[in-house]
Amino acid sequence: MSQTTAFPIVIVGHVDHGKSTLVGRLMHDTGAIADGAVEALQASSAKRGSVFEWSHLLDALQIERDQGITLDTTQVWFTTPKRRYVIIDAPGHKEFLKNMVTGAAAADAAILVVDARAGLAEQTRRHAYLLRLLGITQVAVAVNKIDLIDHDEARFAQVVDDVGGYLRSIGINPTALIPLSARHGDGIVAVSPQTPWYKGPSLLEALDNFAGRPSLSAQPLRLPVQDLYRRGERRIVVGRIETGRLRVGDTIRLLPGNRTVKVAGLEGWNLTVPKLSAIAGESVALAVDEDVFVERGALITEGDTSARQGHVITLRIFWLDRSALNEGDRLTLRLGTASNEVTVRRIDEALDLESLALNQSEGPGKLESGGIARVTLHSRRPIIGDRFADNPRLGRAVLARDYRLVGGGIVEDLAEVVLSAPETSVTPEERAALNGHSGGVLWLTGLSGSGKSTIAQRLLRKLTDQGRLATVLDGDTLRLGLSRDLGFSAEDRAEQVRRTAEVAKLLANSGLIVIASLISPRQADRDLAEQIIGDAFHEIFVDAALETCIARDPKGLYKRAQAGEIPNFTGISSPYEAPQDPALRLDTATLSLEDATDMLLTYAQAQFARRHENYVLGPAYI
Repeated sequence: MSQTTAFPIVIVGHVDHGKSTLVGRLMHDTGAIADGAVEALQASSAKRGSVFEWSHLLDALQIERDQGITLDTTQVWFTTPKRRYVIIDAPGHKEFLKNMVTGAAAADAAILVVDARAGLAEQTRRHAYLLRLLGITQVAVAVNKIDLIDHDEARFAQVVDDVGGYLRSIGINPTALIPLSARHGDGIVAVSPQTPWYKGPSLLEALDNFAGRPSLSAQPLRLPVQDLYRRGERRIVVGRIETGRLRVGDTIRLLPGNRTVKVAGLEGWNLTVPKLSAIAGESVALAVDEDVFVERGALITEGDTSARQGHVITLRIFWLDRSALNEGDRLTLRLGTASNEVTVRRIDEALDLESLALNQSEGPGKLESGGIARVTLHSRRPIIGDRFADNPRLGRAVLARDYRLVGGGIVEDLAEVVLSAPETSVTPEERAALNGHSGGVLWLTGLSGSGKSTIAQRLLRKLTDQGRLATVLDGDTLRLGLSRDLGFSAEDRAEQVRRTAEVAKLLANSGLIVIASLISPRQADRDLAEQIIGDAFHEIFVDAALETCIARDPKGLYKRAQAGEIPNFTGISSPYEAPQDPALRLDTATLSLEDATDMLLTYAQAQFARRHENYVLGPAYI
C-alpha cells in the first residue's frame, strides 16, 4: 500500500507525556524500522553520555535530543494486519502549537497521550479542543506511564473520568482509553498482564477499530483550478481532483459564475490511448467544449452538486500570530486554490486560554495569540467552498497576513447568495452581499459652521477603515463643477438640492453609502430630495445655534455676510428652516465632533445593515 493511501493519525498531548516515545515504540513493535537502527541509536546515546530513548527514533533535529522536546511534526509509517498507517507526531510544547495544528490538519483520527500521574493537564485540554476544532472526532486516549503509578486501577479510573468527561463535553466521544507504558511496550500490541482489571482493546486494536475514511471518489466532484494553460488555440484547465470523479462528456459547473460546460477531453503527455476519466487524488488537465474564462482559484463541480458560494463565511479558527486579531482587520483567506481578501466582521465564542472556558457573550472583538474563536469574515469577491461537515477537503481554510500564516480552522458556514442569471441586471441583494451593506443617503443639513463637512469626512474615514463603500457629496465642492452655473437664489438653491439628490440616488443604487453635506435651508427642497431618493434617504440635522456658528466662523463667511459682502447668506440675510422630524439630530453645541461622528456611525450601522436569505448583516458587519 502506498503512503498516500495510508490511514493518517495524529498523536498529540501535553509536553513530556510521552508522545514521541510511544510512536518510537510503535515503530519498533510493528517492525517498521530497519534492522540495527535501535542498536545504532543506543550506541550513539552511550557515546554522547545520554540515556537511549525511544523518541530518538523520531527526533531528527539535534536540538530536540539535547532539550528532549519535539519541535516539528514527524511522519512515520507502520502496518497492522488490517491496514497501513501514517502517524503524525506533533509537538506538545505550547510555543510550537502552530506545528501541532499543521500536523493535525492532515489527520482523520488521533491518539491523545495523557500521563497517568498528571492526568488532565492544560495542554491536554488545549490539544483536545484543537482536535475538535479541526473536525477530528475519532480519538483514542493512551493513558501512558501506567507503570509509574504501579498499575493502580483507582488512579487510572480517575484519569478516565477526568479525560473522558472533558472530551465528551467538547463533542468528542473517545473510542477507547487504554492503560499502557510506552517505555516498556505494555498495552501497545497486546493488553498488559500488569493490568488484569482492564478489559478493553490494546492500542493497535483501538487503531484498527477506527472507521476508515469514506471513498473520496464517491463524493461530489470538487476540482480547484490550479492554473490555465494554452495548447495551440485551446485553453487547458489544470488542477487536482479533491473529491469525486471526472469523465469526458460530463457536464461541469464553473464557480464563481455558475457557468456550465462539458468536458471535451482529458489531456496528457505521450498518451498511447485517450484518457477518458480520472478520480480523486489525480491531477488532470482538461479541455471544455466552450471558450470560457477560468482563472486560478475557481472551482469545478458537478452540474447538480455545486459547492457553496457567498461573501460571508464563518470559521472556527486557531489564531497563531503574535499580534492579536481584531474586528475590522483585513486578512487573506486561502481555501482550496483561491485567495480572497477578507475583513473580520465579528469575533465571538472565544476560548479563554487560562480557564479553557468558552466566552459566549457578545463578541469580544479581539482574539489573542494562541486563542480559539468563531470568526465571521466578509469578502467582496465570492468565496467558494464547503462546510467542513459536508466535505472536509474543501472545508479547511488558512488565514494569512502580509504573506505570513497567522491562523487556520474549519468552515462552519458559508452564507449562500442566490445569484441572478448572467443576462439579468445585478440586484440590490447581490450588491448588499458583495459590499456587506446596502446603499443609502445620509443627508446632513445645518447652518454653515455647524460641523457638517467635518462630520461627513470623519464618517467617511471610519466607514472606509471598516471596508465599507462610501463617498461624500459636499455642497461647496459640487458648486465647483456640477453646480458651477448656480447662484444662491431660492430657485438656484432648489436646483442645487435636486441635482445633488439625483446623483446621490444613482450612487446609492450602486451600493454606496452617500454622505451628502449641504446647508439645504428649505424644508420643501429637502422633501424633494427625499422624493427623488426614496426610502434610502435619511435626514440628519447637524444642529448648532446661529450664535455658536457665528462664533466659530471657520471660513470668515459670517463676518463677510454681516458686512454685506455676501448676499442671501443663510442665517444672516436668508432664513434656515430647521428639520421638524429628522431621522437623527446631532447637537454639535454640546457634542464634540468626534462624538457626533460616532453617533452617526452607529446610526449608519443600524440602517445600512442588510438581511439576506440565511444570514443577517447586523451592526458588526458595517
